[in-house]
Amino acid sequence: QVQLVESGGGLVQAGGSLRLSCAASGRTFGTYSMGWFRQAPGKEREFVAGISRSGGSTYYADSVKGRFTISRGNAKNTVFLQMNSLKPEDTAVYYCAAGSTGLRIWVLDAYDHWGQGTQVTVSS
Repeated sequence: QVQLVESGGGLVQAGGSLRLSCAASGRTFGTYSMGWFRQAPGKEREFVAGISRSGGSTYYADSVKGRFTISRGNAKNTVFLQMNSLKPEDTAVYYCAAGSTGLRIWVLDAYDHWGQGTQVTVSS
């Protein structure tokens, strides 16, 4: 089992940056692929970025490619999402997720554990 706690959300102007953090409990963090998803009001939860167990492979939604960077620190059980050049359409609740299969990490169903979410609001 792993518990996930996100932090770092907030209000930022368009063009600004935020860094989200996700702290994971448990000793098996390195066995999970990790992902970030987001959900805007009235919309379905969507994939943002994912990272493999070792951190050697990363995946991004086309809408954030080149602006967001996912990384992980297995020694500290933490995964990060650096968000640059933010746009109003990035406004959403952002969720951290952990997946035990390590497969298809761009798919919501690949994840077993979810954080409570952190709000990101980008003003125009």
